[in-house]
Amino acid sequence: MRRKAILFFGFALAMCSLGAQVNTDRVLTVGRNALYFEDYVLSIQYFNQVIRSKPWMAEPYFYRAVAKLSLDDFKGAEEDCSLCIERNPFYTQAYYARGIARQSMGMYEEAIGDYERGLELRPGDRPMMANKAIAYLQDKDYDEAETAFGEFISAYPRLSLGYLTRGAMYLEKGDTALALVDLNRAIEIDPYYAPCYGNRAILLYRMGRMNDALADLNEAVRLNTRESGYYINRGLVRYEMNDLRGAMADYDQVVAMDSRNLIARFNRGLLRFQVGDNNRAIEDFDVVIEQEPDNYMAYYNRALLHMEVGEFAGAIRDFDIVLAQYPNFVPGYFSRSEARRKLNDHAGADRDYWTALGLEEGQGDSSHAASPGSGQQDETEEDKTRRQSDRNIDKFNRLVVYDEDEEQRRKYDSEIRGRVQDRNVRVDLELSFVLTYYEKGERFSASVYYDKSLETFNARRALAWKLLITNQEAALTEEQIAMHFASIDDYSAKIEREPTNADCYFGRALDFMLVQDFAEAIRNFDRVIELAPSYTQAYFNRAVVRYKQMEYSRSQSASSYEDLNAMSIQFGNNQPLPPAVTPGMEARNAQDEYGHEQIVMDYSTAIRQNPEFIYSYFNRGNIRCIQRDFRAAVADYNEAILRDPDFAEAYFNRGLARLSMGDADRGIADLSKAGELGILNAYSIIKRMTAN
Repeated sequence: MRRKAILFFGFALAMCSLGAQVNTDRVLTVGRNALYFEDYVLSIQYFNQVIRSKPWMAEPYFYRAVAKLSLDDFKGAEEDCSLCIERNPFYTQAYYARGIARQSMGMYEEAIGDYERGLELRPGDRPMMANKAIAYLQDKDYDEAETAFGEFISAYPRLSLGYLTRGAMYLEKGDTALALVDLNRAIEIDPYYAPCYGNRAILLYRMGRMNDALADLNEAVRLNTRESGYYINRGLVRYEMNDLRGAMADYDQVVAMDSRNLIARFNRGLLRFQVGDNNRAIEDFDVVIEQEPDNYMAYYNRALLHMEVGEFAGAIRDFDIVLAQYPNFVPGYFSRSEARRKLNDHAGADRDYWTALGLEEGQGDSSHAASPGSGQQDETEEDKTRRQSDRNIDKFNRLVVYDEDEEQRRKYDSEIRGRVQDRNVRVDLELSFVLTYYEKGERFSASVYYDKSLETFNARRALAWKLLITNQEAALTEEQIAMHFASIDDYSAKIEREPTNADCYFGRALDFMLVQDFAEAIRNFDRVIELAPSYTQAYFNRAVVRYKQMEYSRSQSASSYEDLNAMSIQFGNNQPLPPAVTPGMEARNAQDEYGHEQIVMDYSTAIRQNPEFIYSYFNRGNIRCIQRDFRAAVADYNEAILRDPDFAEAYFNRGLARLSMGDADRGIADLSKAGELGILNAYSIIKRMTAN
């Protein structure tokens, strides 16, 4: 089956070539399309074709490395970057990407060497300067890290990032005074960046300033309602302040957002144990153990809970697992002894009891098993918690703290992935909708996307798969990629037999769209419209693909590898910000304007043919926002909301459009409604707009 898939893939690429040889420029472009839209597996297959055809080219190795980085294949990314550099030793981005790959594998010295070489080629490059400093920090070379952070801050004194990360370094060194100075400075520079408050809260917690830590975590949650780590740490602070109800509410919130969050489940299990909610505590530890079969602290806590509810056989099974891993864990033998005695296994109970006494005598003073959360009176605040990576079984009853430092470091690793977005300055519109076969499993909005005309279309069974409407497109798996290349072949054969069958062209257009070949997709949509001018779905999806093609083209004209994100709008002081002027922008703007008008014409045609299809209004409103025609955008969102009063995304985007027009009151009201309907990010924007 795998060989068959490869054959299909090769044949489909041949269909796209201009001759017998692979058209490498075209295939490379399609691969970069797939990479830009985060379809990494597909992009790798395209880059493979280019490399096989022209192995001396440096570019496809670099882009394949970027895709592998995004899939956490760090070794493969390192090798591809090296191959790129062999072919072009002045390819700056390859040093940056290889540095990230090596840094992710713990090869800090080599990563630093890559960043230094990259900085020779591109002095003052912000991402490389930042990652170099982080690499020194990860390597525990604090003196060099401090020097590197100093250079970074000197180069970018108005960027909170440098102070935030140097503060994390000082915190790791134990210098709380300097850490606090840097974190305070980060907040002064960027008072709307949640990680500044999240990091300072950890510091304040360690300093015992619980009220201040709680205030910072409250602010972090307001600014970023989707970050589970802030709720986890706020629950920890509330627990230390004896607010068990508040701590439980925070862990409940995390589990509601992500039912498989291990830290929230573990901590909530401990709290439920403490308040006597034993059966539900067992359920939490069940989830932890299912995902982490080697989490022996969860086994031990579950064993104690089984004891509490009288499930002694289950308790013994869990004790067995723990003691097999920790044969010198004294409390485990005492607890298992008690469980065996409850089951009248007196010989086994005595054996465990005497084993525990013998170990206790050899180890000195030790404590018997305690209930979770009980602790010791002489514990420090930090002694009551543990990091998730800490596997010391003696800390079985300690709450787990979310590691904000590690989360911050992961942020740098993602900068090469091509979707860099400064969310403190830019506010993203909810994405446009598309007719497709797949969508991501998670959805932040509570909306259910339905349209009667789409249901009627699917009932005709014109396509091999059922169409759906979504703005959360999913990247294809390797099997799906092969399936759609095969489908292209099938539709091509059908078109040879039925050259006027519009459905076949539409199906093939969808396949090309899914494999990120936008030019071929548009050509096929064009043919559908020629054959059937009333084919509404073709106008709608042609507009979507045209915009994708424009977005990708704009990203390639950016001056660095931090791409432009055209689906963002900016506002400050309730006024839109003017775009920066760069060489060649006038010509590009004229080209973009023509492209936008083509897209608007397609959506307008779709609306004339089916006025009840709300997604055409919504998508046209998004294009109007990008054109900065906010009044027209609001009119489109109005039409969508008129037809569906629960259209959360339309409220959200209308709110942003109104804010950009200076209509703060109605803009905030729209965002409030969007939040009510399930778009949680609306609340952080409201907070930012109403501050001061």
